[in-house]
Parts: sequence; C-alpha cells; structure tokens
Amino acid sequence: MPRDPRQNRTESKPPLARRTLLRAVAAGAATLAGSSRTRASDDLDPIRAEIEKRHDEAVKRLQEWIRQPSIAAENRGMAEGCDLMMRLLRDAGFERVTKMPTDGHPGVFATLDAGAPRTLGVYYMYDVKQVDPAEWSRPPFEAALVDRPGLGRVLIGRGAVNQKGPEATFLAALHAMRGAGRKLPVNLVFVAEGEEEIGSPHFRQVVHHPDVLAALRKCGGVFMPYPSQDLDGQVTITLGAKGVVECELVSSGERWGRGPRKDIHSSNKARVDSPAWHLVEALATLVSPDGNDPAIEGFAAKARPLSEIEKKMIAEAARRLSEESAKKLLGVSRWVHDVSWREALELLASRPTVNIEGLVGGYTGPGGKTILPGKAVAKLDLRLVPDMTAEQALAALRAHLAGKGYGDIEVNMSGGYDPTSTPADSGIIRAETEVYRKNGIDPVVLPRLAGSWPGYVFTGPPLRLPAGHFGLGHGSGAHAPDEYYVIDSKNPKVQGMDGAARSHVEFLYEFARTA
Repeated sequence: MPRDPRQNRTESKPPLARRTLLRAVAAGAATLAGSSRTRASDDLDPIRAEIEKRHDEAVKRLQEWIRQPSIAAENRGMAEGCDLMMRLLRDAGFERVTKMPTDGHPGVFATLDAGAPRTLGVYYMYDVKQVDPAEWSRPPFEAALVDRPGLGRVLIGRGAVNQKGPEATFLAALHAMRGAGRKLPVNLVFVAEGEEEIGSPHFRQVVHHPDVLAALRKCGGVFMPYPSQDLDGQVTITLGAKGVVECELVSSGERWGRGPRKDIHSSNKARVDSPAWHLVEALATLVSPDGNDPAIEGFAAKARPLSEIEKKMIAEAARRLSEESAKKLLGVSRWVHDVSWREALELLASRPTVNIEGLVGGYTGPGGKTILPGKAVAKLDLRLVPDMTAEQALAALRAHLAGKGYGDIEVNMSGGYDPTSTPADSGIIRAETEVYRKNGIDPVVLPRLAGSWPGYVFTGPPLRLPAGHFGLGHGSGAHAPDEYYVIDSKNPKVQGMDGAARSHVEFLYEFARTA
C-alpha cells in the first residue's frame, strides 16, 4: 500500500499533558482492538467445535457423493448425480433449490438468504471425468479411506479433489455454522453445472436465465471451493484462467473423396490413399516442427502479452516456488526449449497452446491387424489467453485447415469458453489473501491458471464479477488414476478436511468485512 505522504512531515511535539493523554487513549484503543480480535476469534470457536463434532458426518456425506458416478461424457449417472447434489444443498440450508434445464445436462440454481448486507456467488460442478478401473489401486467409486505415508488418511475416488471433495467441505462449513446456531455473514447465490468436464457447452444457458442473472447481479464476487495447498503448505492465488476449445478432427475417406470409405486390407496402401496419414499431415501444420508453438494463422493474433506487473508477479513466484518439486510432480526433466524456471512459468501463464489429447484410427488392440483405416480421429484442446475468444480460435482453426488443403477434415467442437481475468485488488481476492495470511501463509500470486474453468460467464459481460478459487487443504490426481483428497492430515503444513472447512468459515466472515 502506498505510504501516506503526510507521514513525511515533521511536527512539533504536543505538550506533556497532551502526550500523556494521547498515550492513554492509544493504550486503550490497543486494548480494545486486542479484545475485539479475541472476541472475533471466540465468536468462531463454537463453529470450529461443531466442525470437529461433525467430522464423521462430513466424510460420510462426501463418500455418498463419490459413490454416485456422474460422468457427462458417458451420460452415466447424471440425473441421479444432479438430484443428489440438490438434496445435499437443501440439507445444508439452501432455501430455494431449482433444477435448470439446458440443451444438455441440467444445471442447478439455489439461494440462501441470511439477511446479510453482502452476497457471495458460489460455483459448483457435479460431473466428473471418465475412469479406467484397471488403472486404480482401489475401485474409483468406492470412496475408500486409505492411509498414505506423509499425507495421512485420504479418500480415493473419482471426484475426490475435482471437485466433490472441496465442495463437500464447503457444505460441511455450512452445516457447522447452522449447528452452532449462527447465521451466515453473507447471503449465497449458488450455480452449478453438470458439463464442466466436457467443456461447459451449455453453462451459459444456466447463468443467463433471467432469475439467475438477477440474483448474481447482487453478488460481490463468485468463488469455487478448491484445496489450494501444496505438500509444503504453500498456496498460489491465480487472478484468472486460460480459456479452452475442445474439439475433434475427423479424417475420412468418404468425406475426403480419396482413400477407402471403410477399413480395407493394408496391402492396398500401395495404390490407395490413407485418411490416417492425411490427418497426421494436417496435424503437423498446426504447430512448429517441434510441436511446441502454435502455427495456426490468426489463432494467437489477439493474445495479450504479459504486462510488466504480471512479469514481476511471475518473477516473485519463480523465486518462491520449487522448480525441482514441479518437475518431480510432472515427471519431467526439462522444459520446452530448455528455458529457465522463470521463463517456464511465463510460458505457462501467457502462451496459447495446441495439444493433441488422443489419436484414434484403425485397430489398436493386442497383436497386429493389417488394415488401412477408412477413418482417423484426433482429439485436441486449444488453450487461450486474454484477449482471445473460443469463437475466434475455432474459426482460425477451420480457416487454417482449409487454406492448407485440408478443408475436408471435419472440426467438431465439443465444448469450450473464453479466458477469465480478475483484478488483484477485488474484494474476493483481498478476502482470500487475508484468510491465508491469518493462517500463517503468504500466498504466491500468479496472473492466471494454466488450466481452465468456465468463469468467463461471471467475469465477462454482462456480469463482470470478480471470481476465484479458495480453500485450504490438499488433494491431487485430478483426471488421473487414484485421485485423492486429504481427510485427516499428518503433514503439519497441510490442513485436512476439518481445517479446510474452518478456512471456508473464515473466508465467509472476511468477505463480509472486506468485499
């Protein structure tokens, strides 16, 4: 905070009697301030006690939620998953809980009116990623509690950290507050979707419903529960996120007019074109020869470079975060182009990307099957930075393929949205920062998350609300086998589920004061 220029003035000392009076007043004010802080802490003690008392109840609630699969990509358990989440909201005290139909899976809108002067928006997702049970040490929907060395007791299951674990933790905070006989210090407006893991193709329909928009306009910000702690206890606050386009590129002999319309014997490759090779050639035009830099004409034309302030944020983050730990977590030994740690963080925040998620064509089972496939498919995701948009990125991809002679390749967008940005001095970020600092953590701040979430519906027009992630606690393995969330931590630097719930209580009170 800038120094008050009045502090540089030299003033004459007041008379002794006045100095004595001023010291007495100051001492009294300090005593009053100290007692106020003590009272504020004492005010939350019954809620903290209630969180501990309800620990087993909170864990069972999370296990019930994990045990209900809700996979949008497979249309598996979605109706049941939506209904279960709505019941959990009602149980936690939300008065109005409404299913919001969309052209896909429904969203949910709920409100909790505490009669408070300030209102906070809350974003949830009730869908989870697909699973291959063969890759897991425990069944992915068993919600098993397992002791992990260095961590403590963790819950293993799909959705454990992304996002049912932290979401259930926030609900645990609400149950504890009600159990302690306390009204919330803020009103809540809740919006959820069931399609986040497929790119949120219909979430805008939920948020732009007149009733939802009217409620959100009363909010001072929107937050998503998130277990922010690394294993060393550190927390990183991100002031936004990249956008994303998820799509399929489909190369087929039928559409191309060359190659087979269906799979044929591979001996015919001597005289017949291959849709699979056609796709590979098209993919090679999308990036630089090493695969690291987007080469789609016009794709990154509007990408906003990092500002000097953002570069300073990243330089400070590079100083405080461990490069060795990051590489170990990712299982890599080098960054692209062998850049430095600071440059790697700059690229993570500022570079648009073109990534191949998967390639499918022909036979992929055991042994060989000598065929020439009639069709091949590539699944891509394109990450976007401000001021790019999903619509413009998709148009650039299609125009590029057509211009390079691959206009026959189908481009099917399955989901996606624009980037998000939130000011560092917004009330929601200030409240997050204050709670972390009160818990002995000086958070690292980065310009944006390299991943994506559909916060653009909040930060963009017409709402233009600040939005962010918040919460103590730890988990890992999102989208991967053995996804976990720490329930009872044995790491003194990391909070378990109870500590994470306490942080949510503190955040609500801090938001009520500072937003």
